[in-house]
Amino acid sequence: MMSNKMSSNYSSLSSPKAKGPAPFLAKTYALLEEGEEEESGEEGCSRRGKKIVSWNDEGTGFVVWSPAEFSDLTLPRYFKHNNFSSFIRQLNTYGFKKTSSRRWEFKHEKFQRGYKQMLMEITRKKSEPSVFPAFLKASSSSDDHQDHHHHQIMNGGSSAVDEETTNVHRQTLMEENQNLRREKVELQTQIAQFKDLQIKLLDCIAQHTGTSDHKETRLC
Repeated sequence: MMSNKMSSNYSSLSSPKAKGPAPFLAKTYALLEEGEEEESGEEGCSRRGKKIVSWNDEGTGFVVWSPAEFSDLTLPRYFKHNNFSSFIRQLNTYGFKKTSSRRWEFKHEKFQRGYKQMLMEITRKKSEPSVFPAFLKASSSSDDHQDHHHHQIMNGGSSAVDEETTNVHRQTLMEENQNLRREKVELQTQIAQFKDLQIKLLDCIAQHTGTSDHKETRLC
């Protein structure tokens, strides 16, 4: 009886504690869940007017609709910084892929809406020497391994492929840069409109206050 009790105590002490998901993954999932709650509420919709970040329609990935607002408003609340590039690098270390050249959409097979328990199955990748995220690398190490013999035979063809890959990377970056510039112009236009509206409102308040003061003076 004593031996059974001791063995059970030993097993309970020696058994490893259940580990939770990585903090980065848990926080990213949490901000998406909070975004959905805000969108479903009238206050969240009226306050924001448009999405900053959300799950995609299928729930198999998420989209950062406004990188500027995401950096200024969302990142500081969850990660204590406002560096969008740093956030992307973190996604890359966990194997997320950027799946669209027209918007900031990221996917991972184990990062899906309604399956929070799968976050524990996502692990960090080994560090890569390149500073560019994996989604900017069209030719992966696995592809290089499979085609190693073929590349040794056709070095000229390899150079052509590398040049084409570089062109694709450059084109992708240019398109994303144009999108960011366009968003910046739109934001600047909105700010200018809000400033004009503010000036008009202040003028109206001043006129109304002046009229009221004039009436009180006449009554006196």
